[in-house]
Amino acid sequence: MKFIILGCGSSMGVPRSDGYFGKCNPKNKKNYRTRCSALVETKSETLLIDSSPDLRQQLISNNIKRIDKVFYSHLHADQTHGINDLRVFYIQNKKTIPVYADNLTKKYLLKTFGYCFSNNSKEYPAILKLNSIKNQLYVKDGKKKLIIKPIKVKHGKISSICYIIDKKLAYISDISDIAKKDYPYFKNLEYLIIDCLWIRYHPSHLNLESSLKFINLFKPKKAILTNLHSDLDYDYLIKILPTNIIPAFDGLTIRL
Repeated sequence: MKFIILGCGSSMGVPRSDGYFGKCNPKNKKNYRTRCSALVETKSETLLIDSSPDLRQQLISNNIKRIDKVFYSHLHADQTHGINDLRVFYIQNKKTIPVYADNLTKKYLLKTFGYCFSNNSKEYPAILKLNSIKNQLYVKDGKKKLIIKPIKVKHGKISSICYIIDKKLAYISDISDIAKKDYPYFKNLEYLIIDCLWIRYHPSHLNLESSLKFINLFKPKKAILTNLHSDLDYDYLIKILPTNIIPAFDGLTIRL
């Protein structure tokens, strides 16, 4: 199985659309960050987590030729507004692509991108099929199935979905807190990929201090910080972090 961080930037990306890099050194390519999306590739299926506004660029950069399922973490624009770029995979597959989301995200997707889910005409058929998130989801990997466990986490005033893949890797791009009852799911992980927006406090995201607290609590073998704002320069983070914790960069690939 292969896990790719397609994008690791905060909601405006790095640089912002006005070219602002903040404290990030523009000479380091790892400071060029598109908005958060991720990909799971197995022997049988390719699963996308979130369709960021930069999805087209991300898929081209990583030579992605198929998408079989889409899982959404939550309804915010930086996770959903690249949805139209899934059209090409409907054309390839010759069938609608299953999309999984919680109830609030489902309502938002239908209201904002209803044309993707409705047969409006022969020229513009539905390209996606909306499904509810169940207690356990699955992805095929050759002759076996990998279990994907969705965990609801707090993201400011709304919820976001963390996806734990095969009990080995947890991906939480947007989070402000985790319920204590769910702590056991985060123990004994090989990888924890976790939100780390910036240095100072934020009501809807983890900052560097709170990200490190969760990492120290759960003790994964390796941790990766994502959803990085322009405050957080890649080389600065490499210097101050323990060796088992690294900042994400676009295209970072994990093999499990």
